[in-house]
Amino acid sequence: MDLTNNNTQLFMLHFGGGNRYSFQFIKPYLPVNFDFQPIELPGRGKRINEPLLSTEQECVNDLFSQIISLRNKRPYLIYGHSMGASLGLRITKRLEEIGDPPKRLIVSGNAGPGTGSNKRRSQMNDEELKEELRLLGGVSEEVLSNDDLFNFFSPIMRSDFKLLENSEKLGPDFMIKSSIVAIMGDKEETSGEIENWKNFSLGEFKFHLLPGNHFFIHDHPVELMKIIKNAYDRPLVS
Repeated sequence: MDLTNNNTQLFMLHFGGGNRYSFQFIKPYLPVNFDFQPIELPGRGKRINEPLLSTEQECVNDLFSQIISLRNKRPYLIYGHSMGASLGLRITKRLEEIGDPPKRLIVSGNAGPGTGSNKRRSQMNDEELKEELRLLGGVSEEVLSNDDLFNFFSPIMRSDFKLLENSEKLGPDFMIKSSIVAIMGDKEETSGEIENWKNFSLGEFKFHLLPGNHFFIHDHPVELMKIIKNAYDRPLVS
């Protein structure tokens, strides 16, 4: 990658069980002046031979280091879906601490810290996990009905669920300065709590509800890119 380019960088943080290829469906709709930067955790995608990480802090450290190594000194955005949204909040805090914050943090499929299911998905047996993944969407029936594919995929999924289940609770003083744009599917269980995100930012807050469930993003790539582009183009409120 040419680090001297003038394009707006868009760092993409994948959901649980995802990888750097999880956002390929968005790429065709990306504005020409955006630099598509999907990054991934170990144990999947191009990093399949690396061991899975066991703590949320290890994940934050890993993704933070990747972003720092890729930065081109232009204003940029961070976008995270589901698990990626949770990690994105913590990574944004780290980036603010070194004086290189994103213009905005964009989060989807997640109503923010303190919300969400109390289910211990990481401890479900295979059949229970398959049904849970069917409810959430985002995993093809081909994977769920093929033992070899599922046995390859499920350790990654369980590891990511465990990270979220053991996530360190954020105190009431945890705040970022960056503005947040939150997006959820209107049929998601916690969509009514989407404004919870504004409790973690001193910046401006905006939210959008789109038709669909947890993986509504696959049904609305054009609208999603419009929201992301507008998040960059819209001036910050002073």
